[in-house]
Amino acid sequence: MRAVFVTFPRMSQLASIQSLLGADADSLLNHRAKVSKDMIHVPTPAFVDTVFGPTDRSPQVLRSLQAMYGHGRLANTGYLSILPVDQGIEHSAGASFAKNPIYFDGENIVKLAMEGGCNAVATTFGVLASVSRKYAHKIPFLVKINHNELMTYPNKFDQIMFGSVREAWNLGAVAVGATIYFGSDNSTRQIVEVARAFEEAHSLGMATVLWCYLRNNSFKTGGKDYHVAADLTGQANHLGVTIKADIIKQKLPELNGGFTALNTGDSSYGKLDKRMYSDLATDHPIDLCRYQVLNCYCGRAGLINSGGASGSNDLAEAVKTAVINKRAGGMGLISGRKAFQKPMAEGVQLLNAIQDVYLCRDVSIA
Repeated sequence: MRAVFVTFPRMSQLASIQSLLGADADSLLNHRAKVSKDMIHVPTPAFVDTVFGPTDRSPQVLRSLQAMYGHGRLANTGYLSILPVDQGIEHSAGASFAKNPIYFDGENIVKLAMEGGCNAVATTFGVLASVSRKYAHKIPFLVKINHNELMTYPNKFDQIMFGSVREAWNLGAVAVGATIYFGSDNSTRQIVEVARAFEEAHSLGMATVLWCYLRNNSFKTGGKDYHVAADLTGQANHLGVTIKADIIKQKLPELNGGFTALNTGDSSYGKLDKRMYSDLATDHPIDLCRYQVLNCYCGRAGLINSGGASGSNDLAEAVKTAVINKRAGGMGLISGRKAFQKPMAEGVQLLNAIQDVYLCRDVSIA
């Protein structure tokens, strides 16, 4: 069945968004950013032409990028809504799919992305290989090429390759995705592996997406979790665009001051300038996210924030994250567990609610 996408009138969209934001509506919808939007490259319908066009990306890569930017409900807006489902490996299949067992069958992952009006579906070699001939020409494929497996005892945290870039190309993928655990003992090896993989992907005409995650137990200190600090995640983003990621996936920042916290007492970590905190950010979530965008070459590489774990108020939390990302100058959301750990119709509704934020002209860049 062909999906039919319904876009509600402008005022109806805004009223629905305001309702879901609740008490945060005024703060999030009317905030004026610390760093001017004039400093960043904001998403536009011509983003591939104006931002990627002057780069060294080949015509084949530009075509692959446009395949994603030109698909789904957000087609030709400059924004992206991507369904990622690699949790069967990263979090174990049973723990991920017990809530909704239909997703043990990977075809339903692709169906959810299509019914939900996504720009692309991001999942594993196995899932996409099982349905490649049926769907590769119907929705852009993004193959996740490395994973952290949870079968080693005791569990360890290391991203390892599960297939080759050429195999992803043979599946009909327009892009490859990979994770680097910045700050971990294995990050140096992972940076080299992923940089080489991205070089090969670009040579074959595919786009590249990097999951820029932090991983180090020392990043939890003083009762705070700096894995989601704007300064540390921002630096991870900067490393990611340095190895030529076209799109950066990052967790939404929740606090700041990671470098400061890790440079107390006798410890020394990284480099910082106090103006990072005084001139380039505040504690407002939009300013924290804007700092992440700055570290993506001021938005030349699009920032897509992750949707996070599924909880009791997924719809409101997803819309809030989308508003923060869009107003900060980000490029969209990549939301998985909130969408697939519920009946498909509800997952489609959640994905559409996220997309409505990016379609609503009244939700502007701060």
